[in-house]
Amino acid sequence: MINPHPGQDIKIKSYKHNGALHRVWDSSTVLQTGATSWIVGNDRILVKESDGNEWRTREPAICTFGKGQWFNTIGMLREDGVHYYCNIGSPYRWHNDALQYIDYDLDVKVFPDMTYTILDQDEYEEHRRLMNYPDTIMYEIKRGLDELLSLIHQRKGPFEADYIERWYERYLQYT
Repeated sequence: MINPHPGQDIKIKSYKHNGALHRVWDSSTVLQTGATSWIVGNDRILVKESDGNEWRTREPAICTFGKGQWFNTIGMLREDGVHYYCNIGSPYRWHNDALQYIDYDLDVKVFPDMTYTILDQDEYEEHRRLMNYPDTIMYEIKRGLDELLSLIHQRKGPFEADYIERWYERYLQYT
């Protein structure tokens, strides 16, 4: 399957471990489909939940999906700085004309000063039991969370100074 090219709009779909569709981001602009990561940008896009609810994002965002990483990051440009919402999930794949991954419930909210909060631990525990996550998946989830927290502490990858702003400038070239 041919990867999308920079400037092309794509959908992002997340699923749950049992294969159920979780959420669809309607239209994100591809900025890079490199060997180590895919980077997309969006602004005030429609998001559809599996229960039929729909909402729009509130600000421009740059999303980074690292090859083989068990997390992805959304850097949101707000007046007081860049805020991040990070999803713990399976590595991405390009399938049926959409960027797809399995959402494993745990999320990390990162503030402009790089302090963070781990969210939805109760949801993770509930789904882990209900969907009977295998030990191999739980190991990858823990490893992904540890890797993500390490990048935050070191301010590397998407957490580097000006990373989000630089990619946002590229996004603006396509819009």
